[in-house]
Amino acid sequence: MARNRASAKAAGTRHESSIVAHLAERLDDDRIERRSKSGAKDRGDVTGVKHLGQRIVIEAKDYGGRYLVGPWLTEAETERGNDDAGVGMVVAKRRGVTAPGEQVVFMTVDDLVSLLNGERPA
Repeated sequence: MARNRASAKAAGTRHESSIVAHLAERLDDDRIERRSKSGAKDRGDVTGVKHLGQRIVIEAKDYGGRYLVGPWLTEAETERGNDDAGVGMVVAKRRGVTAPGEQVVFMTVDDLVSLLNGERPA
């Protein structure tokens, strides 16, 4: 079955929801939730994730196994800035893999540094 707008949106919602549920359970934090869309000032798909005192913006993507890493990282960085967060990352759905803990994460090296030491590089 080919993807249409409605099926793609439903897949994205399922992916976001599964990532939120997985993170909330594994991190034992019920403040992790799906964020409502905010148009041009979007601040990511998942809220409530923190590490070393800084907020982490998560952009969830399910493109049927296709990865658009460059544009997605640009989007995550914009949303990180909109949220004044320390880290922006993308959680992308792997084709044929349903377990949320087995999806892939994309981030820049500066985001990795920020995640590891708790400070955003200048």
